[in-house]
Amino acid sequence: MADTEGAADAPAPATEPTDDELLEAAAGAEQDFSAEDVEVGAAPDLDPVAVAAERDEYRDTLLRVKAEFDNYKKRVARDEVEQRERAAAALAEKLLVVLDACDAAIGHGAADVEPIAKMLVELLEREGLVRLAPEGDPFDPNHHEAVMHEPGEEGEAVVVETLRTGYEWKGRVLRPAMVKVRG
Repeated sequence: MADTEGAADAPAPATEPTDDELLEAAAGAEQDFSAEDVEVGAAPDLDPVAVAAERDEYRDTLLRVKAEFDNYKKRVARDEVEQRERAAAALAEKLLVVLDACDAAIGHGAADVEPIAKMLVELLEREGLVRLAPEGDPFDPNHHEAVMHEPGEEGEAVVVETLRTGYEWKGRVLRPAMVKVRG
């Protein structure tokens, strides 16, 4: 017991703080460590300048990856909206055949088709369909398909008759109007 009593009375040898103690001290803001406080010889692997450079490199990489991911999410959302718009436009384009059949039936006197045609047109117009009624308008090859031409005054060509109705879907021409042009 004499050995243990003597050891208790002797001052404890000075030891360097462990990593956990350093982290606790830094987290608690008990001590402010800087690059000069760290002994260079104590840990040859931990060059403060190299550690700071590596930290900055990781931070820059993280910020770049985060920005790329944010851009990816925006691009995917935009592509999703565009894909939905294209699908809706494709469906509307397929329904144009039904509208043409309704118009032809109404033209031949089938009045019982009118309510169905009207409902279909109203529904599609609420979603973005626009009928092109070009009579009297200047000829525009982006919106009209000239299939007949009659001589007229020199100058600008004018649409005089619509042979098949044209349609736009949210500003994009689904089908140009088939027209007769004068001029």
